[in-house]
Amino acid sequence: MWIVLAFASAFFAGVTSILAKCGIRKTDSGVATALRTIVVVLFSWGMVFLVGSQREIFRIDAKTWSFLVLSGLATGASWLCYFKALQSGDINKVVPIDKSGMILTVLLAFLFLKETVSPGKIVALVLIGLGTFLMIERKEETEKHQRKSRSWILYAFGSAGFAALTSILGKMGISGVESNLGTAIRTCVVLVMAWIMVFITGKQHTVPGISKKELAFIGLSGLATGASWLCYYRALQEGPASVVVPIDKLSILVTIAFSYAVFREKLTKKAVLGLGMIVAGTLAMVFL
Repeated sequence: MWIVLAFASAFFAGVTSILAKCGIRKTDSGVATALRTIVVVLFSWGMVFLVGSQREIFRIDAKTWSFLVLSGLATGASWLCYFKALQSGDINKVVPIDKSGMILTVLLAFLFLKETVSPGKIVALVLIGLGTFLMIERKEETEKHQRKSRSWILYAFGSAGFAALTSILGKMGISGVESNLGTAIRTCVVLVMAWIMVFITGKQHTVPGISKKELAFIGLSGLATGASWLCYYRALQEGPASVVVPIDKLSILVTIAFSYAVFREKLTKKAVLGLGMIVAGTLAMVFL
């Protein structure tokens, strides 16, 4: 059953990007992030009360609270960068860059947590890195258009970097917290951070003007994120993490498939090769 849940997690994670893209065609990405986080907060706290872990909140020490807040801030920064990148870049280029954060996660774990990196993992990381490079190769564009469209790459790498930092902060100080409770607390930090950014940029006045259609897609993307988390953590409870985590990363296949079906974003031959290398590298993280 756990393997079905792991693939369900990957499916919902892949759908999240598509739904979010549909919800930010006209809506500011920061506003959309703040709105969808409301849905994720409600969903995550529902999970907490479902498993009965809300009582543990009073047993969390100050150090753990610090890491929860820091990891929440990193998560918020990652989400803000990710959806900003999605708003101006192609999904089939943004998502591979975001998934490449796995490389930085392993490197940071080696530097700060003294985790060993086997030759097999090095091979896997090289495959993922090369595959990502092939998938983000730019099309033939005018120099003016290239300058205009270059910012999404920076936001996509920012998303990957902050996502990697989130993982390291989690490993360093919040491993003792029940997973659903830790996720719910971090998401509250993301919610506060996202709305602060909305008010700093003065975009709060745009909320009433969001179309019902885009608002529905934003809400659905939040539900998809919550469903992905629910399946993911349930799969981790029943199955080995060394298999569950890489399966979850294969959400890139779902995203690429839907990006073609919904937005007609096609892959070049080099991009297809890159996708194959990313998938191979991800699977190699399990077996090598």
